[in-house]
Amino acid sequence: MNLYQELLWRGFVYQATEGAEEAVSRGKITAYVGFDPTAPSLHVGSLLPIMGLVHLQRHGHRPIAVVGGATGMIGDPSGKSKERVLLDRETLERNLQGIKSQLEKFLSFTGENPAILVNNYDWTHSLSVIDFLRDIGKHFSVGYMLAKESVKRRLEGEGISYTEFSYMLLQAYDFLHLYDHYNCILQMGGSDQWGNITAGIDLIRKVRGGKAYGIVFPLLTTASGTKFGKTEEGTVWLDPSLTSPYKFYQFWLNTDDRDVGRYLRFFTLLPKEEVEALEEELRRRPEKRLPHRRLAEEVTRMVHGEEGLQRAKRASMVLFGGSPEGVSADELEEIMSHVPSVQMTKQEVLSLSMTELATRSGLTSSKGEAKRLIAAGGLYLNNKKINNPARKVEVKDLIEGRLLILRKGKKNYLLIKAK
Repeated sequence: MNLYQELLWRGFVYQATEGAEEAVSRGKITAYVGFDPTAPSLHVGSLLPIMGLVHLQRHGHRPIAVVGGATGMIGDPSGKSKERVLLDRETLERNLQGIKSQLEKFLSFTGENPAILVNNYDWTHSLSVIDFLRDIGKHFSVGYMLAKESVKRRLEGEGISYTEFSYMLLQAYDFLHLYDHYNCILQMGGSDQWGNITAGIDLIRKVRGGKAYGIVFPLLTTASGTKFGKTEEGTVWLDPSLTSPYKFYQFWLNTDDRDVGRYLRFFTLLPKEEVEALEEELRRRPEKRLPHRRLAEEVTRMVHGEEGLQRAKRASMVLFGGSPEGVSADELEEIMSHVPSVQMTKQEVLSLSMTELATRSGLTSSKGEAKRLIAAGGLYLNNKKINNPARKVEVKDLIEGRLLILRKGKKNYLLIKAK
């Protein structure tokens, strides 16, 4: 299948301008997606447009990723009920560097159709207000701009500043610049970008007499109706310092059965036959959750690499009785944040037998219960079965010198923090 057919099958095409399918299908083209630099990292909601560029490149087309160093200083009203807080240049530059390093994990910047990474600040910072109004602004009537859905929604709410009202023109100018300098004829983005994209198409037609096109992706919500990428703990980021590989892996592993087929299409490169086989597996044996595991593995590997994936899987297995070896103390505290924990001094911990430790920590109610538990093979230290009730904790048992995992039976965990 060609690029457009693949995008259709995977569910990427929410809306397309007239001629977009033909333009994508008749030969190699250059297309772009813009990324908002208002945070130091992209998040899982950014993965859909990233994957759009990935598919574009895999089909032999040239992708451009535009990082909005200029437009990020203005703020896009699309999909927003309130005006954004404007960022200073130093913060934006720091955010830009983080985003660039993340995009490089998905796109190849060498080869026959190398990706291009550009910052729109480079072609707008020297543009004077007079030149912008004369050369760009005159091509847009106020009525045209007011008719755009993103503007209409804001006017019906708390209103819109001139700053954000002008955002549409800046994005249109980006498309014109890329058309002129890279022969870029296609812009892709979320469906909330439709008005901005069509404004750029109109500008190219009016100023250059050229043809350009747009494809927008659906704005994702989960089957339960919540915004995709939001959890009780907040946004799921691509930066491991903001969302650990373990939590990232768990986010995908916990996907609703009703969403997993869509997400396999959107966020992995698995072929049609394999995705459909996984969907059939879900219908036949839903309790196995094989599609969920495959989804979590594929996306975590793309974002955090093979090492990050294996760390996440090792961390996950600790809660199923796996060895904590190779899992850092910080990771263990994170994955066990929902289980009971106690603090004890290191000196105290090292002076206790396993019977005493289980009782003193509160895992068992008495030494008698602890002894019976050990005799029945139901007490574990760092997920290793304890056979001797008199065995004492040793320094080597302490994970990074400060943590112990006690477990009663299969699921009753207790984390001991030794200070």
